Amino acid sequence: MITCFDIGGSAIKCAVATADGRVGALQRVPTPVNDFAAFTAVMKALVLDGGPSRGIAISIAGVIDPADGRIKCANIPCIDGRALASDLAAALGLPVWIINDADSFALAEAHAGAGRGHANVFGLILGTGVGGGLVINGKLIAGPGGFAGEWGHGPVAAQFAGRPPQAIPRFACGCGQVGCVDTVGGARGLERLHLALHQQPLDSHAIINNWLAGDAHASHTINCYIDLLSGPLAMLVNTLGASILPVGGGLANSAPLIARLDQAVRAAILRKTTAPIIVPGQSGTEPGLIGAAWLGLEQLGISHD
Repeated sequence: MITCFDIGGSAIKCAVATADGRVGALQRVPTPVNDFAAFTAVMKALVLDGGPSRGIAISIAGVIDPADGRIKCANIPCIDGRALASDLAAALGLPVWIINDADSFALAEAHAGAGRGHANVFGLILGTGVGGGLVINGKLIAGPGGFAGEWGHGPVAAQFAGRPPQAIPRFACGCGQVGCVDTVGGARGLERLHLALHQQPLDSHAIINNWLAGDAHASHTINCYIDLLSGPLAMLVNTLGASILPVGGGLANSAPLIARLDQAVRAAILRKTTAPIIVPGQSGTEPGLIGAAWLGLEQLGISHD
């Protein structure tokens, strides 16, 4: 068995996974964000409660540098900057493997969700911002610095969008650049875009609901949003050869929005297909735990779909 964790700033979720990739009953406890001793004590208690384990696999919101194993995780200060896998392995007495939450989602979708049967799967995150992870032939693809799949960064957002085309401001991004897709692609980006276009502060849920109700302002915002995302995603599909892009994150809850995005991307890629390629994720309510389970199985040399 493998002990799986999905760790966020508010909660640590834990379950035991068997050799077929199935996860058992979920346990959930608050995350000790400022005390590493308390953090490891909570994890140790959960591991012991789950019974004998061959290792610990963790999905976490953060970036892990594969060169030295150090994590950048601003919302859990007690682990930020640590070589977390080796520190936890020393404290818990078991091998520890860690991936970020976007990569975990991609693995979960490739093995247990919409990506089953597809050789190349790109797990697409449309949450507060945008992100992703790439799985080829069942294997997660990592990159230097742990940044593979971060398609939302780079100053490439279109400066005109909509019908008729309208000038789109180039927004400053948290990564330090200006004009990243991340600034317009997630829920906060949709809100930022709507405010810039119509001087109307609305949250993403209201914008989508208004669009579905036929509101002209919201419809214009969604048209611009689709234009801004479909071009970069079409290039991503053409470059990677991904045949399915399951979507996770809050915006994935709007099936009409995902269907509209899928239609626009399929119209812009080289490979023409009538089958949807951008679809809501299907790996269930706990993709972090499922992805962590498959990471652990891969590290132990256990592989079967």
